[in-house]
Amino acid sequence: MLNKDALFQELTFKAVRSSGAGGQHVNKVSSKVELTFNVFESSVFNEVLKVRLINKLQNRLTKEGVLMLQCDESRSQHKNKELVIKRFFELIKNGLLIPKRRIPTKIPRAVIKKRLKSKRNLSDKKANRRKPDVD
Repeated sequence: MLNKDALFQELTFKAVRSSGAGGQHVNKVSSKVELTFNVFESSVFNEVLKVRLINKLQNRLTKEGVLMLQCDESRSQHKNKELVIKRFFELIKNGLLIPKRRIPTKIPRAVIKKRLKSKRNLSDKKANRRKPDVD
């Protein structure tokens, strides 16, 4: 379904310096990896799939239709690249999923009878609390 090799060719990576604490090491090593993928210019997906992706990932896309992911969990640039690629493919897979339509089922007769019986019991209980009518 999904051609991962062709999709991988359309990804662009950039290594930047990671933020946060880390002492001298963090100031000289670019271990953070940024992945960018342009949904509009992708040749892997047809127009229907592009529209579905844009709708599902609209809060993660820029105005130009670019998906940007970044990872700085590890101190290794290679490990961060692996993690961000894994995250990207998971996002794309979930974005292309078509949710199953819910088929409404009929309410069972026994459930309806049970509900009506409990309503009747409650009604009788409240009726018994009233003062009796003296005619």
